[in-house]
Amino acid sequence: MTKTFADQVRDTEARHVLQTYKRAPIVLVRGQGARVWDTEGKDYLDFTSGVGVASLGHANAGLTKVLAEQASTLVHTSNLFFHPYQAELSEKLARLSGLDRTFFCNSGTEAMEACLKFARRYWYTKGHRERTRFVALTRAFHGRTFGSLSVTADPHYREPFEPLVPGVTFVDPTDASALDAAVTDQTAAIVVEPIQGEGGVRPLPAAFVASIRAAVARTGTLVIADEVQSGLGRTGCAFHSTTLGLDPDLISIGKALGGGIPIGAALIRESIGQAVAPGDHGSTYGGNLLACRAGLYFVDQLLEGDLLAHVAAVGAHFERRLQAIAASHPMVSEVRGAGVIRGLEIDRPASDVVEAARPLGLLVNATAKTVVRLLPPLTITADEIDEAMERLDRAFTAVEGGVQ
Repeated sequence: MTKTFADQVRDTEARHVLQTYKRAPIVLVRGQGARVWDTEGKDYLDFTSGVGVASLGHANAGLTKVLAEQASTLVHTSNLFFHPYQAELSEKLARLSGLDRTFFCNSGTEAMEACLKFARRYWYTKGHRERTRFVALTRAFHGRTFGSLSVTADPHYREPFEPLVPGVTFVDPTDASALDAAVTDQTAAIVVEPIQGEGGVRPLPAAFVASIRAAVARTGTLVIADEVQSGLGRTGCAFHSTTLGLDPDLISIGKALGGGIPIGAALIRESIGQAVAPGDHGSTYGGNLLACRAGLYFVDQLLEGDLLAHVAAVGAHFERRLQAIAASHPMVSEVRGAGVIRGLEIDRPASDVVEAARPLGLLVNATAKTVVRLLPPLTITADEIDEAMERLDRAFTAVEGGVQ
């Protein structure tokens, strides 16, 4: 039998690409807005958006125009020289976050790595070299480099690569008293996700946020907020930390910032920035012209467009539709999240729903084994949500053994 183009792609990957991913069998070749198409011409509503990366949808016309202009002018110079766009983007990120300084890198994982280093550098500069420890949370996921992996809780990610960076204590975010015991005068920083994404779309409980504030007041410990997934408008506000009442000293961001172009950043309070010296950290590609132009275009949609208000409005509609699905399917035990980051806790492997939804033209993904995670573009419309929820409802019916 003659192999299709998709077959050829899969076969070549099987021979030559390192097998670190369990991919869905489709080969995607085109996108527009909230939809993508495979090699067979089938379209899908994309409620993964590249795991939160395609923040403005696929093939966004404004972003495409900016990138084409920059690619035809100058893409990269290295950080040996100035260019106009790091300054402009960092100024706008300061307006969004209230944090004064930015270190540019290429991904959220790298941004977390930078935050961990800068937290230690702060205490080292202040003469407190004993303050090297970190407190992180169970169910946390911060990345796969050695530093970010060290504050990631799941043994599945950690054990094959141990020993990791020492000095990390994990506490359960449902146990506020545990944090008080864990944070000492040797703690450099508390590391939290305002909404735990990979951990099952779990917002940080209010009582635990209060315990963070109390621990900071008692010890002066820094707070690192991982807003790679929850930040930059996904919950209807610039940063979900603000909604919770957290006042982080460092924030890691990535994913949405480039709308598909790799860029990450560590946002840093001025007092910490003053403790960092030239040569302490670096990135060959970090903050290049192309990435910064993408970041500028996206941030302008938050600062000057109506994107935040749009997410707040469609997020409320999304919540209502998901609650209706939960009410009609007993296998759903809880709906969690905010804005356009949502998770459905179910009583069986979430991968069953993922597999059932794909032939129906809906892309979702599974996390924390039993959570169906939905991360549509920030530009998703109410009509597209309705269409996706009809398909999701049919997927649940199929998994339950009924007629689609």
